[in-house]
Amino acid sequence: MNSIFDAASNATMITRINKLTPESQALWGKMSVDQMCKHTNEAIIVAFGENKIKVNFLMKFLGKILKNKVFNSEFKKNSPTAKEFIFTNKYDFEASRNELIKNFSRFAEGHQSIKLVNHPFWGKMTYEDWDKLMWKHVDHHLRQFGV
Repeated sequence: MNSIFDAASNATMITRINKLTPESQALWGKMSVDQMCKHTNEAIIVAFGENKIKVNFLMKFLGKILKNKVFNSEFKKNSPTAKEFIFTNKYDFEASRNELIKNFSRFAEGHQSIKLVNHPFWGKMTYEDWDKLMWKHVDHHLRQFGV
């Protein structure tokens, strides 16, 4: 099984990210390719404690209820996105993609790369939880752009 922590799997994902171009078009959804790179990167750096998002009590409760279902099934097209991860501006594609690659590759350093145990939405997270969430999320968006 693929893992963000496995160097070969991690490199495979980065190879896919490198196939994105400024002209890559979404097969579904509203994001442009630069917005998708920004979106996935911002979700990744939550794991490193570098994107501190605030979630109200109701959303925390919802996250805990949905966690097992979401983590153990395929991400659906056009799933809702938390407002903290919606980016509508235009971003420099190369810079956004390079930032995504840089941060995704940090997972290959191993479990010690994860600094956050309690996700603001999902609640308590194991390394396996982070592995599933990050792999599925990035894979979902790369499939969205056909890579």
